[in-house]
Amino acid sequence: MTDIQIFGSHEPNTLEQLRDVASRAERAALMADGHLGYVMPIGGVAAYRDKVSVVGVGFDIACGNAAIRTDLKLPEIQGRLRELADEIQASLSFGVGLRNRADDAPTEDPLFEDPAWDAVPDRHERDRLRAKAREQLGTVGSGNHYVDVFADEEDRIWVGVHFGSRGFGFGVANGFLALSQNKAWGERAPEREVLLDVHAPIGDAYWQLMNLAGRYAYAGREWVARKVVSLLGGREVELVHNHHNFAWLEEHGAEKLYVVRKGATPAFPGQKGFVGGSMGDNAVILQGATPADAATRELQARALYSTVHGAGRVMSRTAAAGKRTRKGKVLKPGAISREMMHAWVQEKGVLLRGGGTDESPHVYRRLPDVLKAQGPTVEVLHTLRPLIVVMAGAEEFDPYKD
Repeated sequence: MTDIQIFGSHEPNTLEQLRDVASRAERAALMADGHLGYVMPIGGVAAYRDKVSVVGVGFDIACGNAAIRTDLKLPEIQGRLRELADEIQASLSFGVGLRNRADDAPTEDPLFEDPAWDAVPDRHERDRLRAKAREQLGTVGSGNHYVDVFADEEDRIWVGVHFGSRGFGFGVANGFLALSQNKAWGERAPEREVLLDVHAPIGDAYWQLMNLAGRYAYAGREWVARKVVSLLGGREVELVHNHHNFAWLEEHGAEKLYVVRKGATPAFPGQKGFVGGSMGDNAVILQGATPADAATRELQARALYSTVHGAGRVMSRTAAAGKRTRKGKVLKPGAISREMMHAWVQEKGVLLRGGGTDESPHVYRRLPDVLKAQGPTVEVLHTLRPLIVVMAGAEEFDPYKD
């Protein structure tokens, strides 16, 4: 029977989804921020022998978080926070399908010449996907993707970002989902479990492109975060950067396994991570604990050295925001109003630009609670209180979000 480690409490359908994934894996775990996903729960971790799960990695391949600690202190920017919030919103591209409009967009990154592009089987599709990727590198997307400015416990200023590989990752995931079901690249295919043998041609091709999408996401997040540091007038002191929708070849129990984390942050002992809360809650910089006791070491190993990637949803997007026609007619009212959302963030002293009610703090767990449920496996190094939160507007729909 597959070894399963579960942190926190979860809905029955989330646990059933985890058990289904575990039935095909060597080991599995669920983090305390877990909730229902496509095939594999968000917050789920699964380890395989010589296989990788396309839907497990997900459609926003290499979605993740980056945080930069700057050399600035809060008093240096306190008086111009509103101006900075407006400048961040105006300088970066938030929303679906947008190209990066900045003059210094990183369109000539060396990753565009990487041989891994040849793993896209059709030349026309390869050229189209690379062109889209070039245009979108450094765009933030919508949904739960954001750019934040924080102050830590010593009033040091941090910049945090959350997004992934945009249309490039979405295209790769859909392409291999189709190929695995004997359909053409780009053809619509059902969202069902696909385990690819990494030593077979199709699995090797996916692995190459997944890793290229990882480089792409890293380049985009670091460009955005550094752009904001520049807008603030600061300099970079420290970078903390992780994917949380990805697969890695790792050693666990003296065995090499392909570990898929879907909405889970790698947290080996001493490895740092940036984990956000919500638009109206604190975030943290944490690290995998470096414990002396055998019980904690065992718990970390059972977690596959993973932790939460956020606070975790407790309300669906539709339940929160309701349903509307394209012309704005209300078909079903949502549980969360814009007045409720803005009251929360204003009480916290957060300057919000953009954002929809489906991302209101009301729809998330509280981050301290999920971290507590992870027990001693991680250590919080810094608590970051949000000053500025910039997201896409409520009217934006983004098929690339995680």
